[in-house]
Amino acid sequence: MAVSGLTIGAFVLVLCIGSVANYPNGDVTQSCQDMVPQHNHLPHPDPVHSIAAAPTTFTPGGQVEVTLSGPEFRGFLLEARDAEDLSGSPIGSFTLIDSQVSQLLTCGDIQGSAVSHTNPHKKTEIKVYWNAPKSAPNHVRFLVTVVEKYKTYWVKIPGAVISQPKALPFSTPEATVAPPSTLPPVSHLTESFGASDCGSKKFCVRSPSACDPAKERACVFLSFTLDDRSVRVEMSGPSKGYLSFALSHDRWMGDDDAYLCIHEDQTVHIQPAHLTGRSHPVMDSWDTLEDMAWRLEDGVMQCSFRRNITFPGVKNRFDLNTSYYIFLAAGAANDGRIYKHSQQPLITNEKHDVTADPVNVGGSRAPLLLRAHGALMLLSWMTAVSVGVIVARFFKPVLSELLCGESAWFQVHRTLMLTASSLTCVAFVLPFIYRGGWSRHAGYHPYLGCLVLALAVLQPLLAALRPPLQDHRRLFNWTHWAMGTAARMMAVAAMFLGMDLPGVDLPGLWKTYTMIGFVAWHVGTEVTLEVHTYRLSRKVEILDDTRIQIMQPFAIAEAEGHAFKKAVLAVYVCGNVTFLIIFLSAISHL
Repeated sequence: MAVSGLTIGAFVLVLCIGSVANYPNGDVTQSCQDMVPQHNHLPHPDPVHSIAAAPTTFTPGGQVEVTLSGPEFRGFLLEARDAEDLSGSPIGSFTLIDSQVSQLLTCGDIQGSAVSHTNPHKKTEIKVYWNAPKSAPNHVRFLVTVVEKYKTYWVKIPGAVISQPKALPFSTPEATVAPPSTLPPVSHLTESFGASDCGSKKFCVRSPSACDPAKERACVFLSFTLDDRSVRVEMSGPSKGYLSFALSHDRWMGDDDAYLCIHEDQTVHIQPAHLTGRSHPVMDSWDTLEDMAWRLEDGVMQCSFRRNITFPGVKNRFDLNTSYYIFLAAGAANDGRIYKHSQQPLITNEKHDVTADPVNVGGSRAPLLLRAHGALMLLSWMTAVSVGVIVARFFKPVLSELLCGESAWFQVHRTLMLTASSLTCVAFVLPFIYRGGWSRHAGYHPYLGCLVLALAVLQPLLAALRPPLQDHRRLFNWTHWAMGTAARMMAVAAMFLGMDLPGVDLPGLWKTYTMIGFVAWHVGTEVTLEVHTYRLSRKVEILDDTRIQIMQPFAIAEAEGHAFKKAVLAVYVCGNVTFLIIFLSAISHL
C-alpha cells in the first residue's frame, strides 16, 4: 500500500509552478501617468509603430476609431491626452473592438480611460474606439507605449492630433518626450566584502550564521555601516540572476522597501523597488542611491550602495532608523527580467534597527510554526504510524503476553496510533495559526492534510466501537484496514508535496530520494515479514498418501521465527529513526 501512496505523491509532484513575469496580462495601471514600463531599461528613441485616427475631427459624445499598427509587439498602453498638455491626465474613455487582445484600464479615476494588452502573444494591430467626453479639449492627441520584448520598448509614441470642428488650427509645436535620465554611474568592486567588522562596525545578516563572504562562496551576506547621515549597504551571495533584500513591517511580502542587484550582460544593475502584495516588484528611480558598485566572480554576486537614513517626502523609501524584519532572496533573471525567488527568502527572527549598535543576526527560511508542523507530521507518520502498522500486522503471536490487561502487541499498536493521531491534530492547526487562515498558495497539500486529519481522528473512534466478539469483527477489520491504508497513502503524498512548499522548502533533490528510500524501506520490511510468515506456516506438512501429520519441532521453529521478527523490527525501527533524524536535521537548519 505504501507504493500506491508513493505513486500518488509522485503524480501530484509533476504539477509545477510558473515563473513570474512583468505584467504579461496587461494590468499596468501603475504606469498610467508616465506610461513607462517597470522594466529597468532605457526606452528606444526612434519609434517604429504608429497611431491612426478616423475621422480626424470629433464632437463631444462622439466616437473615433483608433488603430495601433506596426512590427510585431507584445504589450502596449494607449491613452488620449490634451494635445496642449501631454503631461496631464487621460481624456475620455475607450470601447473595445476585440476583447481577446485588448482590455480597459482605469487611469486617473476614469473608468476605461486607457487600453492595454491582455496577453504577451505577438500582435501587429490593435483597433479600439475612443469616446469623446462632453468637456473635451479642442485638440486631443493619442499616445502609446509599445513593448516588443522586455528590453525593447518605446514610450509615449505620439499619434495624429484630432480636433473639434470649430476649434482653431492646432499650431502648438509638437511636444517631445524628454529622454529619461541615463543610468547612474556604477563602479566595479576590486575585492570581496569581509565579515571581520560584523558586530563592531557593521550590522550584519548572515547565513550560515558565522560565514564570511570573502572565504565562502555559499555565504549569504548583508551588512549596514552607519556613516553620519547615510548608510552603506553591502550584499553578497551565490546567484547568477539577482540578489535582493527588503525591509518589512511584518513577516509577509507586501508594502515593503526593496533593493535588487540584477545580473545582465556581464554587468549588475542596482535598483530600488517597492513590493505590493505577492506580486512582481515595482522598480523605482535610482535617485535615492549613491556610490553604487558591483562584482561578479565564480558564481557569486556582490553589490554595494549608499543611501540616506531618511528620505522626507519620498514615497516607498523607508527610514532606516526604525526597526524592520529583513528579507534576503535570490532567483533567476533573463534579459533584465527577474523571476520568482528560487527558494523561500531568509527572514530575520525579529525586527532590527540597522542604525543601532552593530550586531550579528541570523534568520530562517522557514517560520518556526511551519517547521514544527513538518517535524510533528514526520514523527507521526514516518515513525509512530509505520511502526504501529507493522506491529499489528505481524507481531500478534510474538507479543502475545498480557500487558495491563491486554495483549502487548495491542497496547503498543494503540499507544503509537493514539500518539500519531494527537500529534497530527496539533500539527494540523499550526499552519492555520501562522497564516491566520487558509492558504491559497499551498496547492493540494492542505486538502490532503484535511483528509489525513479526518481519517486520523476517525480511526481511534472506530477502534473504540469494535465488536467485542472475534466472530463479529470481519467488517470492522476490513474497514479499519481500508481507512488506515488510505490515510497512509494520502500522508505519503502530502509529505512529498509539503517538502517543496515555499514555507518549508527543503533545498535539493536529496529530500525526494530520501523519502522514496523511506517508502522502499517500509515496503521492503513488509515484504520480508510477509515472506517469513508464509515460510513459517509451511513448517507443518501433511502427507496425503498416509494422512499422517508430520510436525517438525514446532516450538523450536516458532521460537526461531519470533527471534527473526524481533530482529527485523529492531532494524526497521532503527532505519525509521535514521530517516526521521535526516529530515528533522534538515528542517532545523532552515
